[in-house]
Amino acid sequence: MAAITAYNISLWLHISAVVVGFGATFAEAIAFPVAMSLDKRHLPYVHKLGLAINQRMATPALVVILITGVYQAADGDWDFGSFWISASFVIVIALGGLMGAYFIPTDRKLLAMAERDLAAGGEMSEEYQAAARRIGAVGGLAGFLVILAIFLMVVKPGA
Repeated sequence: MAAITAYNISLWLHISAVVVGFGATFAEAIAFPVAMSLDKRHLPYVHKLGLAINQRMATPALVVILITGVYQAADGDWDFGSFWISASFVIVIALGGLMGAYFIPTDRKLLAMAERDLAAGGEMSEEYQAAARRIGAVGGLAGFLVILAIFLMVVKPGA
């Protein structure tokens, strides 16, 4: 029979935080094209949704991931200098930086631009479209980083 340990609980919390916190961010990638295909009036909702996901799900999840990851590295007889651990911490820090310094402020700007453009007649400005393309590309990079971190956690290269 499996023992329930603090380490196992930490691992469960860690994995659950990744699934809940970052799983929702992957849905953001299809929210924009779906909104565009239905009606541009849905674009402000897309940006409000992105803000809510990043502020209320991904950011708290990132904190849980970081705390449980540090605990597991210390308690699990792992070497903090191992490539897979160091690279994973760099990814977590990069994702946190992207959320706080890019995704959240950019979604706020895109929300304001979408509301402005809709109020001015409904055609989305080139400024809005360019910023929306950029956030989509950076979102793809962030998604790749999440998948890369999962790969590193599972494979543990150099362990």
